Amino acid sequence: MNPNASGPPRLVWQRQVGTDQWYGPQLTCLPGTPAPPDVNDPAIPRTPPPPPVPTIAQIRSAFLELPFAKPSVSMQPVGNKTLVGLPTYYQADWPDTDDLQPGDVSTPEKLLSWTIQFKITAKDYRYTYGDGSTSGWTSDTGGIYPDGGIRHTYTTTGTRSVKVDARLVGQYRVNGGAWQDLGATADLQDEPVTQLQVAGTRTRLVNN
Repeated sequence: MNPNASGPPRLVWQRQVGTDQWYGPQLTCLPGTPAPPDVNDPAIPRTPPPPPVPTIAQIRSAFLELPFAKPSVSMQPVGNKTLVGLPTYYQADWPDTDDLQPGDVSTPEKLLSWTIQFKITAKDYRYTYGDGSTSGWTSDTGGIYPDGGIRHTYTTTGTRSVKVDARLVGQYRVNGGAWQDLGATADLQDEPVTQLQVAGTRTRLVNN
C-alpha cells in the first residue's frame, strides 16, 4: 500500500500493455483529499481577523451624543418689548461657540477602528410665543420686518416667555469617504428662554 496516499484502500487490477493479460487484484490506496490542517499547529501562520465595522445604530448613537449648540430667539421690535396688536417678528439665532450648529462639520472621531465625521443640518424649528401658541414645526429660520416669515400678534399685555426649539439632522462619512444620509434626528432640549414684555397702547383725544 502506498504510504503517502491519503485516500481509502482500493482493489486494483492492471493489464499488461499490448495484451489481454490482467494481473491482480492488489490492495492500494489511491490519492484522495488531503486531511485539513491542524488549527492548533503553531507552525501555521495566523491571519488576523478584520477590524470590526461600526453598525449604523452605533453611528447614530455617536451623532446624538455630539456637543450641539442651542439657538436663542431674537425679536423685532428690538429691546424685548412689543405692543398689543402689533406683529412681532422672530428669528432663530445660533451662538458663536465651538459647539456644533447647522453648516458645521464635526472633527474626526474614532468609532471602533474607523474614523467618523458628521455634517450638521437643521431639520426644523418651533417658536413658542409664551401665550399658549406656537408656530408649529417649520423649516423657516425667521427674520426681521417686513419679510420675516415667523410673526405673531399678542392680544393681551404681560410678560411672555419666548423660545425656539430646534431639531438637527446630518450626514456622516467613514474614513474620509462619501457623505451618506444618517437617518437620525437630534431634538435639542432646554433652549434659552427670552422674556418679552407686551405693553398696551393708549388712545387719547387731541384737540386740533
